[in-house]
Amino acid sequence: MKDDLNKLSNEVIGAAIEVHRDLGPGLLESSYEASLQHELALRGISSVRQLLLPIRYKDLEIPDAYRIDLLVEDSLVIELKTVEKLMPIHSAQVLTCLRMSENHLGLLMNFHTVRLVDQIKRLVHNFPQ
Repeated sequence: MKDDLNKLSNEVIGAAIEVHRDLGPGLLESSYEASLQHELALRGISSVRQLLLPIRYKDLEIPDAYRIDLLVEDSLVIELKTVEKLMPIHSAQVLTCLRMSENHLGLLMNFHTVRLVDQIKRLVHNFPQ
């Protein structure tokens, strides 16, 4: 499982770099999200956009508490940003999503940059050994 997740994350990073290389910085997050999903599909990789993630708080269930930007192959969480600078709260957001969705690996990508590779963070939660 660990090797499969690592291979998948590398493939997604390659697809994201292709999207960024073609579109460049300056667009809305939703544009990169749709383009990345399309690029993944062209590569034979399945993904779901804006997947609702319910949470439970005591006896309350909130069915649409959070949305995952992209869930790739039912195992890799992708959070896209178009911000001046990634902040610690963005990483915390991905880690919370990983915990709540019971996934182990997430990628945080900021498309508002000249070189996308400089703005990709790999985050893990209970990563398999």
